[in-house]
Amino acid sequence: MKILLSGLLMIISINVMASDVAIIFAKFSRNVDGSWNVAATLKHADSGWNHYANEWRIVDGKGHVIGKRVLAHPHVDEQPFTRRLYSLKIPVGVADIFVEASDSVNGRSPDRIKVDLTKRSGDRFSVE
Repeated sequence: MKILLSGLLMIISINVMASDVAIIFAKFSRNVDGSWNVAATLKHADSGWNHYANEWRIVDGKGHVIGKRVLAHPHVDEQPFTRRLYSLKIPVGVADIFVEASDSVNGRSPDRIKVDLTKRSGDRFSVE
């Protein structure tokens, strides 16, 4: 798993500018009530309170925000890091969603993950 994660980190860093947030992986787990728990692993060159990854969010294909996780502090010495969002309500009939992230200086990163909730796994995501 560590080798796979290291390989993903190298590939993603080539495609994302050094100051952008890289989304390494997203794990979606369905709850018995139909809601979802999401764990997103991010990497960013946090340098302190002036520049850090400050949010990740889930959006549908039209860009409507379904849920977001605000990151309240820098993670200078914890890279990559994983944070969770619980009991996310994804509308019935929505199968394709996107994970996006941002930082406090550059805003939304061009790196995003497209997640097909009907599949068990895909490029940088898994669904349980």
